[in-house]
Amino acid sequence: MRAPPAAAGFNSPWTLAVRAAADQGRPRHAVALYLSSLRASHRPCPFALAAVLKSVPRLPAHAALPAAASLHAHLLRLGLLSHPYPHAALAHLYSRLLPPHHHAARDLLDGTPALRRHSLLVSSNSLLASRLRAGDIPAARALFDTMPARDVVSWNSMVAGLAKAGHLDEAIELFDQMTERNAASWNSLVCGFIAQGQLARARELFERMPIRNNVSWITMISGYAKAGDVQAAADLFERMESKDLYAWNAMIACYAQNGCAREALGIFNQMLKPHVWVLPNEKTFSSVISACSQLGDLRFGLWVESFMGSVGVELDDHLRTALVDLYTKSGRMDRAFDLFRGLRTRDLVSYSAMIVGCGMHGKLSEAVGLFKEMSDANINPNAVTFVGLLSAYSHAGLMEEARACFASMSTKYRIDPSVEHYTIMVDLLGRSGKLDEAFQLIMQMPMRPHASVWGALLLACRLHNNVELGEVVASKCFELEPKETGYYILLGNIYAQAKKWEKVKRLRKIMAERGLSKVPGSSWLHVA
Repeated sequence: MRAPPAAAGFNSPWTLAVRAAADQGRPRHAVALYLSSLRASHRPCPFALAAVLKSVPRLPAHAALPAAASLHAHLLRLGLLSHPYPHAALAHLYSRLLPPHHHAARDLLDGTPALRRHSLLVSSNSLLASRLRAGDIPAARALFDTMPARDVVSWNSMVAGLAKAGHLDEAIELFDQMTERNAASWNSLVCGFIAQGQLARARELFERMPIRNNVSWITMISGYAKAGDVQAAADLFERMESKDLYAWNAMIACYAQNGCAREALGIFNQMLKPHVWVLPNEKTFSSVISACSQLGDLRFGLWVESFMGSVGVELDDHLRTALVDLYTKSGRMDRAFDLFRGLRTRDLVSYSAMIVGCGMHGKLSEAVGLFKEMSDANINPNAVTFVGLLSAYSHAGLMEEARACFASMSTKYRIDPSVEHYTIMVDLLGRSGKLDEAFQLIMQMPMRPHASVWGALLLACRLHNNVELGEVVASKCFELEPKETGYYILLGNIYAQAKKWEKVKRLRKIMAERGLSKVPGSSWLHVA
């Protein structure tokens, strides 16, 4: 069924600006722009209103319902409630803000006089989407089966809902029954396969698509990103003929989330080149700042923060938290605290970033204070939080406090310690001279110890000149990382400290036989 023709206001500068703000997930900005258009005596545009209505659910919970009521009244005053686009957007809005079976959305659907059939269909689709969002597949299917009219949107919603819920066979059966398909129809099924971890089937369907839009490409790129297949995502990105902001964001995020920080910054620089020039948004900068944090590149991070201001991107809580992570890792704790204290809402991620930063830089009292603050706010810690807290105790050499903290992870917070937590504890025990306890802790690990854990103990063996244990630990390191010369040098220094020169010679011979060479500037002798 054809939608009503677009009015002239659809492409007006004000409407385009409002729609862009809504699409970028900036609800306050979308509302502010619409109000500015009214103050500028611009004629109210139903398309701009629809965009504003769609962005209202992104507002904070306490503001969303009052905003919905005000806009509802505004539509009534303007006589635009029967226009299909604002009407459908309002029905969609109420379905998001109210319980699935609340009477308000149904009343809006049934009680508005002189609604055209198109409006009825669009509103029915909104109710269908609401039930699918609530996860009530049986109710959604019942509504779908009894709808007096269905269009491609109805079919797409049902196929996507079934696929996302894991009912792939039913989704495929419905997809095969469709008499009209568009790119969104195929995308719905591709999304379903990806959601169920079936990337190969998703890719097969993607390659069969008779028509693809940017969503098709971005969906596959994001799927590969989540699976950690960076090369497959990059290959698809290179195949894209027309890359919009969302495609660039997907690829930058793919690199940043998979530890390819330099590649993330490289592709960010590409999108800013004059012959490409795509204006970044909040999501772009979030990934870029994450990449800067991974690299410890404070200089580029400072430029990014300045550049955000120059392109009009507001520093929201998400970006503030990303910058907190960057500044803590770069040692700029004063700036990190300023940003942290400026957050509207402090959550687990922001607290953990600060505690990790304090731990890294030996700020014990601040780390403990932040941990108490988040506990008082009923925010439960996670594994990252304890990396920071244990690091802080380790820096201060507080063994008993670290032991209690480590034990509380599993006993009080039901968090299984990771290799990183064990490494911190082994390092602290080792530096404190408790080498046997550190060794026993490693042997009790529920997972196979990484070279980092054994390396921490080997350093302690060198510090306390324990030859016997050092040999055992070094053999573990050689087994896990046979090409890493640092372990041989550490063992060589242990032998040299104990004046076991024959063993030093034998170790040098082994290194030569294995094609290893000593790192320039390193020594076999201990320097106090």
